[in-house]
Amino acid sequence: MRKIERIFVHCTASHQTASVNDIKNEFKRKGWKNPGYHYIVDPGGAIHQLLNDEKVSNGVRGYNQTAINVAYIGGIDAEGKATDNRTEPQKKALAKLLRLLRSRYPDAVILGHRDISPDTNGNGTVDPWERIKECPCFDAKTEYAGL
Repeated sequence: MRKIERIFVHCTASHQTASVNDIKNEFKRKGWKNPGYHYIVDPGGAIHQLLNDEKVSNGVRGYNQTAINVAYIGGIDAEGKATDNRTEPQKKALAKLLRLLRSRYPDAVILGHRDISPDTNGNGTVDPWERIKECPCFDAKTEYAGL
């Protein structure tokens, strides 16, 4: 059994019209053996498991051996800019899924992908300008702190 230390929340950085198969095909185009996420939540709130928790996904380079990666379909607007465009069903389903994962992995910390960006100015906070990625386009660490 893998030791899970982190549960990372992602967006797919796609339009909400993308399908789960579109996302899976993107991973194949990249040549990845395993998908980037264990779970995807579609705009209607359905949760799709892409990979067994025991397997390693490709969500966050350098952290995948000890992480579960969860994503919602969306995260960009019509111009391709990062935005939190989760639907209400996605918000509810993400919270439900994260509660379930926290019950399985009680010691794991819930973070957004962007939260592993370096604190280059050393002020103890990853400021917006320090983020390597905007993903998941909202503050997952704060939003899910109470789970």
